[in-house]
Amino acid sequence: MNETDLWTLATIAALTVVTVLARSFFFISNRDWALPHWAQRGLQYAPIAALAAVIVPEIVMTQGGLIGTWRDARLFAAAAGAAYFFWRRGAGQAVLGTIVAGMAVYLPLHLGLGW
Repeated sequence: MNETDLWTLATIAALTVVTVLARSFFFISNRDWALPHWAQRGLQYAPIAALAAVIVPEIVMTQGGLIGTWRDARLFAAAAGAAYFFWRRGAGQAVLGTIVAGMAVYLPLHLGLGW
């Protein structure tokens, strides 16, 4: 075993220890932990922010730059999905319907017209 392998194994072991400690930190303590009110409010928006950070660049960018034309199937599919979601917001199947509506617009434009 050469020196590089030893450093790699030591790094993996150290990162494992740090990860286990960081994830179990709240379980080690005997007293209850309470987040401040501002942190609790902020965490309510974390899933929305994470989803937007992943989805929005995929819709408006291609090859690392903003799309240069309106003839992009992703734009129309996102608009159709958003319209369906806001139309059926209270329904139980709103998320599935949003996906189906978006794909129903995306596939013909992308496969049929080559957008």
